[in-house]
Amino acid sequence: MSEYFIGMTGGIASGKSALEKAFAAHDIVVADADVLAREVVQPGTPALAAVVERFGRDVLLPDGQLDRTALRQRVFGNDGERRALEVILHPAIRTRLLEICQRAVSPYAIAMIPLLTEGGGRRTYPWLRRILVVDTPAAVQKARLMQRDGIDEALADKMMAAQASRADRLALADDIVVNDGGIGHLLDAADALHARYLALAAAASAT
Repeated sequence: MSEYFIGMTGGIASGKSALEKAFAAHDIVVADADVLAREVVQPGTPALAAVVERFGRDVLLPDGQLDRTALRQRVFGNDGERRALEVILHPAIRTRLLEICQRAVSPYAIAMIPLLTEGGGRRTYPWLRRILVVDTPAAVQKARLMQRDGIDEALADKMMAAQASRADRLALADDIVVNDGGIGHLLDAADALHARYLALAAAASAT
């Protein structure tokens, strides 16, 4: 079982998913908070029951699944509602992230947490040994976001502003990948980090 856990984060459209795939190609277990956010609200889960109790049955589809569109409309632009949702979902997601990392059979495991900075960083995730930030210059990030989502500049600016600042993310970083080039650059960075993390995990297990 793995005991060396790395948190990976970055802004929207920074290239986190591509880097995640690169680590997975090295047979490294990656626990993805975005995937788990869907898992923890499947029908029958305590988190879904808590969401329905707080927001009402209008956030359910006829088959009992969470109506994500309806829920987004409830919390969008309403900080109080958004925080209420986070209080329900984030602890369940954090629990699953740690469980998956602890069960990992790879030499180290990665917890992919897009909102790591916004969620409290190391204070909230004391079990992370290192934090890897995928960093992208703001202009490049905006262009990628506009192309990826087919949105205009105003909406891209609004989506980027809703996240933690680039400076705040970088302040948490032990390792940084500057993703301002092609996929080859990102794969080379993943290879170098993989070698570093293998060495660090081996050293940690020997102590």
